[in-house]
Parts: sequence; C-alpha cells; structure tokens
Amino acid sequence: MKKEHARAFLQKLNIPVEKMPSPSFRAKTLNRIGKIFGYDYVLGVLMDTEKTLSGSVINLKRKNKQPVTGSESNHVTILQTIIDQSKVSGSTIARFEKKHRSVGGNALRAAVLGGNDGLVSNFSLVMGVAGATNGQEGVLLAGLAGLLAGALSMALGEWISVKSSQELYENQMLIEMEELETSPENEMKELELIYKAKGIDDENAKRMAKEIINNPEHAHEVLVKEELGINTEELQGSAFEAALYSFFLFAIGAIIPVFPFMFLTGATAIIVSTAASAIGLFVIGAAITLFTGRSIWFSGFRQVVFGLAAAAITFGIGKLIGVSVSG
Repeated sequence: MKKEHARAFLQKLNIPVEKMPSPSFRAKTLNRIGKIFGYDYVLGVLMDTEKTLSGSVINLKRKNKQPVTGSESNHVTILQTIIDQSKVSGSTIARFEKKHRSVGGNALRAAVLGGNDGLVSNFSLVMGVAGATNGQEGVLLAGLAGLLAGALSMALGEWISVKSSQELYENQMLIEMEELETSPENEMKELELIYKAKGIDDENAKRMAKEIINNPEHAHEVLVKEELGINTEELQGSAFEAALYSFFLFAIGAIIPVFPFMFLTGATAIIVSTAASAIGLFVIGAAITLFTGRSIWFSGFRQVVFGLAAAAITFGIGKLIGVSVSG
C-alpha cells in the first residue's frame, strides 16, 4: 500500500515510476526503531506529523481565501485506516485520538526531550562552576549533584503529573456513574444529543440512546468516552514507571558534560566536556527531525549553537563570580 501511494505521487508529478527515490534517512531511522522497539512507538510520530502538515495546508488556504476541499487531510485518513486495519494496541490508537493529555505520552518524543533537558541544564551548570573554579575541584561534585537533583525533580514532576491525571479522570468517571444512577433520563438525552451531533437522524439517535442506557455498565463506558473524552486504557499507566523513565532519560543526558571531569581537570576537562556536549546536542537536534522532518544538519547545528550559547553565558558568569570571590 505504501508503494502504491508513492507511485501515485510520482505519476501526479510526471516522474517515471522506475525513478522512485530510495527511502529518506528519517524513514529508514523510523523503520529501524519500529523493528527494534515495535511500531507503536513510530505510528504516533507519523500521525502527529501528518496532522501538523494537514493543519498547515488548511490554514494557508484559509489565509489565501482558497476553498478547503477536504483532500488536505487525506494522509491523516489513510494513516488512520492503516492503523485501524493493523494489529496496533488500543493504547496507541487512544493516543492518536486523545482529547486530554495522554498519561503515557509519546515515548520517542519523551526520550529526546528528556535527554535534551538533562544535557542542556547540566552542561550549563557544569560550565558555570568550571568558569568559577577554572575546572578544578568542585566541578565534578556540582555536576553529579545537578544530575541527581534534576533527575529526581523530573521523576517527581512526572509522577505527580501522571497521578493527578489519573485521579482527575477517575473522579470524573465516578461523577458520571453517579449521574447515570440518579438521573438516567438526563444521561439518555445527553447520549441522544451526542449521536445527533455525529450526524445521526433524530429517530435513530433516540433509539440508540435508549438501547445503550438499558445497560448501565455499557452506558457508562460510552458516556465516559463520548462525553468526557476519556479512554480508560489511558488510566492503566504506572506513575512509578513514568517517574523512573523520566529519571533515567534526564540522567543519560546530564552525565555527558560531567563524565570528562571524572578523569580530567582544568582546561583539558572543560574542552573535552564541551566537545562531548556539542556532539550530544547535535545528536539530539538530529533526533528531533524525526518529528519535524527538517534537515538533520540544520536542526543538529541549531541545537549545538543554542546549547553552547547557554553554556558560554553561564561560564562567563561563573568566571566573573570566581574573580570577584578570589579578589
């Protein structure tokens, strides 16, 4: 199906099918990730990208006062059809259609952003202390302390976020059940309005609502999904696992600028730490292109420039503080 889709585009552009280009680096990378970790991780990225592109095309047409035909979201529809017809987990589909923040979120994006937070924040901290001490004693201790403090903060923040989301959804579901038990007539009217909003005629909407309300358990499931926009599979994630995940992702990024100071000191350690961090920043910037589709070189070097700029500022501040203290 993917090849047929590609051939259709080539024919539309009057390009011979035999000149079909090979998959891009981004496509190969996503395919490799899917083979290793499972395609649940990849489909979320693809769906987000297609929705973003579709939205951009629609906004551009409206801005230029051009008619919106509906074809702008064809790729989203095609990808959704592939997902529906394949053996994709319910939690993944729920992430695509969520109206609320997903408890689990997108694992690939979380990995990239978590590593980026750890690297940039601890790199800046390490350079600030290195500037104040000329890369001598205290840099390693400060870097490890920053790593631990940042990772624990990220873990706690993720735990609170997941736990509070679960508790909020559970409370909303409980209220919905109480409303269903005390006032089933009103809930049946709500169901009827929901189906009418979906384009179902009055008679069938009323009949469907009446049939569903006769089964309270099923009615509760439908109301939770249709009225509250909550998918119950989103509540099955572990807050503790999410916290551990955030802790290690942050720590992986944060250890990069600290590692050289375990074996070196002074200017040599500062140079090696900067070089290692620059490489890490470039890799993270390149990884971001999995979601944006931008050039690897542009995104990678942009990340390096911003990261080095932040570290240079803290290094300069540290230098001024160090001179002031020593003076």
